[in-house]
Amino acid sequence: MTPVQPPGRIETLNGTDIYFEVHGIGEPLLLLHGFSGSSQDWTATITEWRTEFQLIVPDLRGHGHSRILSKPFRHQDAAVDILALLDHLKITACKGLGISGGGNVLLHMAAMQPERIKAMVLVSATPYFPAQARLIMRQYRNNLPAEQREILRRRHPGGDAQIEALLASTDAFADSYDDMSFTPPHLATIRARTLIVQGDRDPLYLVELSVEMAKAIPQSSLWIVPNSGHGPVIGERWPEFLKTAAAFLRD
Repeated sequence: MTPVQPPGRIETLNGTDIYFEVHGIGEPLLLLHGFSGSSQDWTATITEWRTEFQLIVPDLRGHGHSRILSKPFRHQDAAVDILALLDHLKITACKGLGISGGGNVLLHMAAMQPERIKAMVLVSATPYFPAQARLIMRQYRNNLPAEQREILRRRHPGGDAQIEALLASTDAFADSYDDMSFTPPHLATIRARTLIVQGDRDPLYLVELSVEMAKAIPQSSLWIVPNSGHGPVIGERWPEFLKTAAAFLRD
């Protein structure tokens, strides 16, 4: 049986091979998956939003069909990749939606080139890695359940080599202090209208971090999702979230 080819393409950007897809028509909108996810996480969203946005849907470096990592993942490097992708596509400005690591990448992009990101929705993003997140990151590889590893295999065609490179990055996150290191003055330079979405019981990033971001980013709104953890809108809340996010991004 012939394998089904993905609908996107690969370009060498910022020194690495990045897979991406472009769907729909309208205002450009980036969809950035979380760490260890892939562009395929957005399949249902693409179907729903492709009639009102031009959706740019990449695999972040090391993920999905992009090249396997040769060094630990850094959100700042991934942000430079995606800015290079916008250059490649001749997109001068866009909006964005990022979940967890994808939200961290969007934060970097909006700080690096404030005029480039007009509006963004950040779900379970963080200005920096707090102590409790670092502890979880150090234990993540050894505590990964077998079913989660199988999900990683389905998302990443590079197999165990690709997965191990990603898991090694979680170890590196625990000791990284210069990648995610946003101070309030740094956040204050962001011009994008920003919707920050956070679960009130997130074990990685305490809700106070999102409050801190909302206070520092000039045009920001904060949506605290009750009784929920990391990625609080994934699951049964997803339809409600898509409606809220689309309304925010249309303005």
